[in-house]
Amino acid sequence: MFQDLDATLRTILADAAAPADLRNAEVSFETPDKDFKPAQATMNLFLYEVQENRSLRDNAPVMDRVGDHYVSRLPPLRMDCTYLVTTWSPRAGGLKAEEEHRLLGLALLWLSRFPVIQDGFLQGSLKNPPQAYSPPTMVAQTKEGHSMGEFWSALGVAPRPALSLTVTISMQPFDQADQYPVVEAIQVETASLINPTLAGRVLDETLAPVPGAKVTVVETGQGATAGPEGGFAFAGLDFGKYTLRVQVLNQPDAQTSVNYEANSQIHNVILPGH
Repeated sequence: MFQDLDATLRTILADAAAPADLRNAEVSFETPDKDFKPAQATMNLFLYEVQENRSLRDNAPVMDRVGDHYVSRLPPLRMDCTYLVTTWSPRAGGLKAEEEHRLLGLALLWLSRFPVIQDGFLQGSLKNPPQAYSPPTMVAQTKEGHSMGEFWSALGVAPRPALSLTVTISMQPFDQADQYPVVEAIQVETASLINPTLAGRVLDETLAPVPGAKVTVVETGQGATAGPEGGFAFAGLDFGKYTLRVQVLNQPDAQTSVNYEANSQIHNVILPGH
């Protein structure tokens, strides 16, 4: 994935609208140490730090509609990828510094045009599957506590003008995905605290109503016939646990236990499939 981010940045720098000097410069992602001596004007983007952006962390699952169902996935990681951007010239003396400074200034202005990297620039695994969020960028914003002097000392070269470029990409380490059907209808069922009623609907395995089903409260012997929408109701029962027996013509009887309370009056009965 990081190599695809490299390719994405290379595509941005080679864009036809970019300054000509940037397009003509070589782009390198090598470590700019004492052995790095390019033979032509070069822009070096050295990926030196990768860390999770915890301020963008989101624990809520990501829901996407696919056809007639929804797919739920764990949220991706948001990773800050920070590059050190330097420019290199094969010239000598003042001409060398002039070319390097000009390229660095052009890079700063051009990269600042991309607060978010558009999909058309994304390459490889950053493009397919698509990023959950368009990658934002930060240009020339050094984090507190970072000492560039120590950085250059570790590379064994003299300090040189540089700027930072941070791109935040999404990474999905989880393969788990759950599927849920699309909600086709909402049935609102009401209950009363003043006149409580044990009520519900008889539904088949597809959640279609079963009108004409006979519903019996086993403990009291009370019976009711399900209406056109499969509805039934029993008034005058004390709160407690009951067994509902459902009888449908040419089907075996079905039974279910319910806990009838003031805050639990609606109990639908879903019949098993044939």
